[in-house]
Amino acid sequence: MGKQTPFTGPFTPTEADLAQCVRCGLCLQHCPTFVETGLETESPRGRLYLIKAMSEGLVEPTANAIGHMDMCLQCRNCEAVCPSGVQYGRIMEGARAEILASTRAPLSWRLRSLFLREVIAHPGRLSLVASALRLYRASGLRAVAESIPLIRDRAIFAPSISGEAFTRRGIVARPKGETQARVALLTGCIMPLAYGRVHRATARVLARNGCEIVAPPAQVCCGALHAHNGDLSTAMRLARRNIDAFMAEGVDAVIVNSAGCGAAMKEYGELLSGDPKYAEKAHALAKQVRDISEFLASLPFEPPAVALDMTVTYQDSCHLSHAQGISAAPRQIISSIPGVRFVEMPHADRCCGSAGVYGLTQGEMSLRLLEDKMRDITDTGADVIATSNPGCMAQLEAGMRRRRMRGRVVHVVELLDQAYQRAGK
Repeated sequence: MGKQTPFTGPFTPTEADLAQCVRCGLCLQHCPTFVETGLETESPRGRLYLIKAMSEGLVEPTANAIGHMDMCLQCRNCEAVCPSGVQYGRIMEGARAEILASTRAPLSWRLRSLFLREVIAHPGRLSLVASALRLYRASGLRAVAESIPLIRDRAIFAPSISGEAFTRRGIVARPKGETQARVALLTGCIMPLAYGRVHRATARVLARNGCEIVAPPAQVCCGALHAHNGDLSTAMRLARRNIDAFMAEGVDAVIVNSAGCGAAMKEYGELLSGDPKYAEKAHALAKQVRDISEFLASLPFEPPAVALDMTVTYQDSCHLSHAQGISAAPRQIISSIPGVRFVEMPHADRCCGSAGVYGLTQGEMSLRLLEDKMRDITDTGADVIATSNPGCMAQLEAGMRRRRMRGRVVHVVELLDQAYQRAGK
């Protein structure tokens, strides 16, 4: 063809994968960026066409073409409703990996990849960033920045770090009575620093339901953010380390309370399918991974005996609902709590605009999606917003600050924990 194409490496989407899309259009009204723009190029099938055209050398990987790829949230709503079973998430990750590895990768992609690889994947360095963000909030600078019209729509996406970090390793908690199961907890990278309280609530709830919980000391970041942004090599490296760390514990299940992390770990087998040393172990570990709500519902968990007087709505985290196919379990937990008035929000499974670092790279679109979400939340009249992922929690908290809304954002497991603690047992 004579045209330069980046799609020549090991992560190139296969012709068979790309051919699965029959252009039926059923995904269109489920794609947040298409709903917002009405542009075919911001739809799943439009992006798949671009990937196919670039892989065949028919379209140059220009800044414009790559920009449409970058606008994708990787929410996988399209994948969940696709009648042809298109593996959109895997295709998009592979395409981004090929672009990132090529000479045509934008500087912004390279800097993002560098940050994710050299900061997010290193607990010590990430802890320093978290400390700076904690000071930024405590000093009042965040409030000032978010009050200045010229910069508030950018400042709003700076992560809010508060509360005590979760640093425990080894045995985290044991049940008071007989041990029904021994489970491992993924502590992850962002969650222990930004929402240490969620890990503590998770440990208490699991112990209350007969579980011994261990946090493997050798575990690392799950690699989800790296994979979504095209750095599949780093994602694979982190996956191998986690496989070694978790399989050494000999547990009954690996519990994850971050939807994005859980989805990534459940796909380790696919990620490492070409690794002769780790492929089998990756599939074995993936089968052990359970989201906290999924695991509790399967036990089943002990229903709370004490009422909580609150109105709650639930925001589906994309990688729990669409990637893992779990939507009933969180609602079952919320509805099991006496006194809770559960109100479904409109479009609960539509992305809130968080999508990892999306708010920092695609701020305008992230804000548009957040505004839509906050309007839907307001319509419910709820004073508590529950969800299942730290990114969603941070995004919804930003939306509440921006609108000066009263209420709070919690992880689903925190509501169950609050009900248990209210019983005083």
